[in-house]
Amino acid sequence: MPFRALILALAFVLPVSAQAPETWVITVDMWGNPLYQLLTVQRGREKFQGDLDGDPVDGQRQGATVTFTATDGNQATYRFVGQIDHQMMHGTADFPDSNHPDRRVQHGFTGRRLPERPAGGPHRHEFTPTDYSNTFNPHRPPVMTIWPGDTVHTKTIDSGGVDEHGVTTALFGNPQTGPFYVATAHVGDTLAVHLKRLRLNRDYADSLDDLVGRAQGQRLAARTGELGKPVRWKLDLQRGLASPEAPTDHLKGLTLPVRPMLGGLSVAPGFGSAPISTGDTGRHGGNMDFNEVVEGNTVYLPVQQPGALLYLGDAHALQGDGETSQYALETSMDVEFTVDVIKGQAIRMPCVESPTQLMVLGQGGSLDDALRAATSGLVEWLQRDHGLTLSECAQLLGSSAHYTVANLAGRSVGVAAKLDKTLLGARRTP
Repeated sequence: MPFRALILALAFVLPVSAQAPETWVITVDMWGNPLYQLLTVQRGREKFQGDLDGDPVDGQRQGATVTFTATDGNQATYRFVGQIDHQMMHGTADFPDSNHPDRRVQHGFTGRRLPERPAGGPHRHEFTPTDYSNTFNPHRPPVMTIWPGDTVHTKTIDSGGVDEHGVTTALFGNPQTGPFYVATAHVGDTLAVHLKRLRLNRDYADSLDDLVGRAQGQRLAARTGELGKPVRWKLDLQRGLASPEAPTDHLKGLTLPVRPMLGGLSVAPGFGSAPISTGDTGRHGGNMDFNEVVEGNTVYLPVQQPGALLYLGDAHALQGDGETSQYALETSMDVEFTVDVIKGQAIRMPCVESPTQLMVLGQGGSLDDALRAATSGLVEWLQRDHGLTLSECAQLLGSSAHYTVANLAGRSVGVAAKLDKTLLGARRTP
């Protein structure tokens, strides 16, 4: 028998070898509220087995029809019946009624199959945005699927919606590039965003001669009514310097070294949260305006949706602590970043790691709230990943912690707690 014929014959008598896993984003319509879940299945000829957000799945596929059941840790079952059409799925999900244990509820669902990871290890991707988002939105279609270890080169525009050519291409209010879907990122993981290159791509930035209300005492506030005028800054891209375009007498000759940063970096908020304005901050990150979100540092964000859905934008050429002028030196930028996923580890707030420091960004409605959050987050990091006792954390923070005001310009404020890594020995991630 010819070799090819033998292989075909054996295919009908020997068990079918496992195929590459299929990964689907399942969207269940919960009374008009999309619930996103990650379905990973190893499919044989008829079997359809794997997990749905970590819960085991058992089912079968016959032609275009698929049926499968997920069972959670409490033995509650979630049944799906659907039709597959190429890379899409649609059907009906039968869920327990959370208010009536003896009842079940029918929901429509759809599925989108994720592409398989390209061969050859981590890849470098080029992405040129054509539109932007003014919300950190879990429902916005991803602009690209990337994998841990991949690098993306892309662009951002300024907070007013102006691109590198001086053209208004989006609505003002910190429009963001993205979201990028990070394959293998599950709810409960941590996304690590390594900022490889942040490069200014135009020769000017815009700011204000202003002082945010939180930074004004009563006597000062009585004299600041005339502030709030626009200030244009020249950017010397070759020498990396910024200077006022039309300086007043006392500021003539003022030249400052730029330090490009991203004011906005965020994952999408979790189920039950409405899309969040790109002017706001929270556990997801957001408009943090933290001037340590710079080239060479890594930002850690808690994954709250399948794929994390990473947004970035609001480029600044330079910003002092707190962004006290309401606007930093707002400009556009070329960005290159790499992503990794830390599995099964959910941090409670954004963290930043530089070559020399660990930093936790606390955010709240007041500086007191933000300070408490930052301190608590840094203690959790030290205990979880460095094995310190609470007493040891207290001694270390009392002798060596640094605090900076990250942001005063938004609806919430930010305080960063920092600790030098030389005090901790071997490097660890949060």
